[in-house]
Amino acid sequence: MKGRKRVKVVLVGTDSLHGKEMKNVLSKKKFPLEKIDFFDPDIESEYSKLTQFRGEAKVIYPLDRNSISMADLVFLAADKSISREYGILASKAKFRAIDLCGAFNDEEKIPIVVAGVNDNIILSEKFGLIANPHPVTIILSHLFHPTVKKFGLLKAIAFVLQPVSAFGDTGIKELASQSVAVLSSSSFSKKVFKAQIAFNLLSHTEAIDKNGVSSIERQIISEIRRVLESSSFPISLSVVQAPVFHAYSIMTYLELEKKASILALENLFKKSPYFKLSPLSLSSPVSSVLVAGKDKIFIGPIKKEESFPNGFWVWAVADNLTCGSALNAFEIAEKSFFTSSA
Repeated sequence: MKGRKRVKVVLVGTDSLHGKEMKNVLSKKKFPLEKIDFFDPDIESEYSKLTQFRGEAKVIYPLDRNSISMADLVFLAADKSISREYGILASKAKFRAIDLCGAFNDEEKIPIVVAGVNDNIILSEKFGLIANPHPVTIILSHLFHPTVKKFGLLKAIAFVLQPVSAFGDTGIKELASQSVAVLSSSSFSKKVFKAQIAFNLLSHTEAIDKNGVSSIERQIISEIRRVLESSSFPISLSVVQAPVFHAYSIMTYLELEKKASILALENLFKKSPYFKLSPLSLSSPVSSVLVAGKDKIFIGPIKKEESFPNGFWVWAVADNLTCGSALNAFEIAEKSFFTSSA
């Protein structure tokens, strides 16, 4: 849709972590809204709950198919079951829906899009429903995309430290309560994580297959290959659960086809609007605390691997709710309505 028409927007799942961050991004960004309505599956009666948007009080409404079907754009930020129920209405009701919770990510017919990498897919075809990828997919796709174009890539290995906010509010509350309990030598419960998460690292948080690989690791690899349009993209990764609230921290090993240097990689990332390179600093290293709530992928020290020719280690950290979710969905929405010819 060319031009700057005003868009009727709906946010489903307003009080979820994804919903709160999506609302925050929409509030700050200059998106031409005709109106915006907020819905939540936990609301049972009208006018029972309010939220704030751009300094004004807004009602959070009970879920209503008829009201949602009148929108131009729907952000699905509730749980997977709700997103599936309302996402399938998109093509029938002729609105565009963007799923932020991973309800459709394993369906090949539903495009997963990383803005700035494979958004040509929403410019060339009209899709009613688009899936926002896993935060790690977004971070690593931005890292790999320019690297492959400039230097080629023989191998990529990523060691991923996952925050507890990957499990929503319940994950955050469990880490917080366990931390207090451990420091006060009190007993604590384990509901979200099967083992203690406070002051601890967990090799995995879900069942693994005969090769020791979890479903989330396979999902991320599959998504990266779909986004980069390479079914044999040479990526291997491992996800470890870390005792941090927000932000994915990823140490990635890159083995390049063409000769490169640390400076050449730094200059490559500096050209991208998605990255922020931080100067080497012992007092303020790139960390989850530093990047929480920020809208860039922060690149820390790049190390040249002395044991292997043209091998490099890249430390990348990004907020999973902001950079790794809401901002990508926002860019998809912008490109859908103000760049495409649909």
